[in-house]
Amino acid sequence: MKTRSGNPPRVATLSPADRRPAADRLAEGRALRDRVPRTSHAGWRRPPHRRNPVDILIETSKGRLPELLPIRYGRMLQSPFTFYRGAAAIMAAHLSTTPATGIRVQACGDCHLVNFGGFATPERRILFDLNDFDETLPAPWEWDVKRLAASFVVASRSNGFSARDAREAAAACGRSYREHMSELASMRALDVWYRSLDVEALLARLRDDVDRRRARKNLEKARAKNVAEDDFPKLVDVAGTTPRIRENRPLIYHPAEADAEKFERNVKKAFASYHATLSDDRRVLLDRYEIKDFSLKVVGVGSVGTFCGILLMQAGPNDPLFLQVKEARTSVFEPFAGRSAYPNHGQRVVAGQRLMQSASDAFLGWTEGDAGRHFYLRQLRDMKMKPMVEVFSASIMVNYAEICGWVLARAHARSGDAVKIAAYLGKRPRFDKALADFSVAYADQNELDHQALVDAVRNGRVEAAAER
Repeated sequence: MKTRSGNPPRVATLSPADRRPAADRLAEGRALRDRVPRTSHAGWRRPPHRRNPVDILIETSKGRLPELLPIRYGRMLQSPFTFYRGAAAIMAAHLSTTPATGIRVQACGDCHLVNFGGFATPERRILFDLNDFDETLPAPWEWDVKRLAASFVVASRSNGFSARDAREAAAACGRSYREHMSELASMRALDVWYRSLDVEALLARLRDDVDRRRARKNLEKARAKNVAEDDFPKLVDVAGTTPRIRENRPLIYHPAEADAEKFERNVKKAFASYHATLSDDRRVLLDRYEIKDFSLKVVGVGSVGTFCGILLMQAGPNDPLFLQVKEARTSVFEPFAGRSAYPNHGQRVVAGQRLMQSASDAFLGWTEGDAGRHFYLRQLRDMKMKPMVEVFSASIMVNYAEICGWVLARAHARSGDAVKIAAYLGKRPRFDKALADFSVAYADQNELDHQALVDAVRNGRVEAAAER
């Protein structure tokens, strides 16, 4: 890839921390309002030479497992909301044409409301945080905020909410991001770094009693979940001498290999490389387990077709560990923000996750496969809680938007200049209103792009598979 000037693109890295007095950075943040007015973020206009969204989807399908592509398109076809979840590459191209202040952070890259949730820390606390970093890269902070806010309008429409309620959810997201960024800007560096959001504390923020009871029930269910008693019986057959991951085609299946011994050697070689990326204490823990089986597993929407799988390990008959293996490809932000500084995209994901999350999985690491594919590994499930967006009421959607805006501000403040961002945003709701305008207009664009995929399936350009 080359820039228009013909030179190699810049490497996407974060600038060194600005240690100048806060007063100077505050003044610079405010001065940015003249160059990039906060009202300039409102609305959305398609660029005159915008690429066809289906062309972008087909391009991002290159290198994926061809037998899974119909599932990818089938999931995106279901609704504008599922389309949005799989259309990070399309929106990245669009976001690159929107106003930006030039302040960069470690960005999520695929920041929508379903990519947040609860999970257990190594200390067994359950935190609420971002939980998907496949596209993470240093980039403008605005890109994450706009994708997140627009996702609330798209989801609200999917739930049948009024236009007013949908807009309020987007505005609430922006307002929360702005107010919490201001709070973070006044905190000491270590306090920002250690800041986390405990799920128990978040329950108290839910204004509706029914929503609060439902959330608490989900929390208790996650706490009670046990890998040996829940996941192992559902995912594994133990009829033979060696436990084997149960197939559920086309979603879970063992890869067809002409040379099984060669495949096993490749898995073990990649695992040894992954093992070397862990700290010594995690290696000691992992060494208690032995690899028993590996299978491919279809996950999410945007990841469908990439090489993802489950690694079954055991330390004893009733002591299993499931590791999720996910292929890491080029970030959708790279054509517009610069290529990653890391030679392995799995390392890019791991580094970004550790920088943005308040606590990361104990087994988080990366490796490279025999065919040159890059991967990262983490536990398959560890007390994870997913937002049940489809049953949200309008009020809880607003509540949830506030929480996600808060989490994103904390994640950005860990790597970016919170003082400058907060100074730019200010204390008045100008940015919130502009962000809501953008979100509504972009939700309209998303519906048009979804229809383009519907048309492409109808005319046979792409094949989509309906799942039972």
